[in-house]
Amino acid sequence: MQTVYLLFICLSLITCHEKSKPSSTSQIISTKTATPKINKSKVIHVFVALCDNINQGIVKVPAAIGNGQDPERNLYWGAAYGVKSWYKNQANWKLVSQSKRNGPVLERCLFKHKTENVFLVADAYDGVQIKQCTIDFLKSCSGNLDDFVLSGKDSLFCGGNADLLAYVGHDGLMDFSISERFENVNDKKRSAIILACKSKSFFAPHLKPTGATPLLWSNGLMSPEAYTLSAAINGWINNEHGVNIHKEAAIAYNQYQKCGMKGAMNLLATGW
Repeated sequence: MQTVYLLFICLSLITCHEKSKPSSTSQIISTKTATPKINKSKVIHVFVALCDNINQGIVKVPAAIGNGQDPERNLYWGAAYGVKSWYKNQANWKLVSQSKRNGPVLERCLFKHKTENVFLVADAYDGVQIKQCTIDFLKSCSGNLDDFVLSGKDSLFCGGNADLLAYVGHDGLMDFSISERFENVNDKKRSAIILACKSKSFFAPHLKPTGATPLLWSNGLMSPEAYTLSAAINGWINNEHGVNIHKEAAIAYNQYQKCGMKGAMNLLATGW
């Protein structure tokens, strides 16, 4: 089974190639929050644009993992190295809640780190809604998206109130443009991870005004599997410097992609 999924991962490496040539949760609220809400815990919010053969400008992957309306089997969510599956199988994380939803987000999961006071909110966006996923990620990086999730009787504030934001999926900015400018609305310090093909060059003009610090992104075509995300998040939780996080993410990427450490280090980047 692992061999089959590795084949799928290899296919996902070329998904950007064509375009790069020329339990209770809230509804997402797109309102500005000039004063960030304070959490008792560190909060990570991961925005996953589900892989979609039909609605995204990608080279097609096998139909079973390329249906952007089927989170459970999707390459970036329910498949072996998708965000949901990966974190459900990590010994140091616990799944707190999961909920099906209607709208741009098809499913939301909440995870809690078992030894650190850290929560991870992960949203699976319908593949056809990749532009909305990208916009919501950038709004959050700038503090312009107010959202929360319930954990027991407590509210965890995410979106623009999260400490670390991450985007995972196809680089939709290769296919469409965004005219909106995402200006930072408060002094909250946020970090960003963008795992998508050539994300540094495509996302930089939009990320810069947000004031968020780019913790990890890419210089070239990549497979945005959860092992790379996990390595970067672990480093962030341990308060490691971006240089160390870059190296640890490259180690993880090379472990699964067998591209060599030099190739992995050159592919991934940290900072501006």
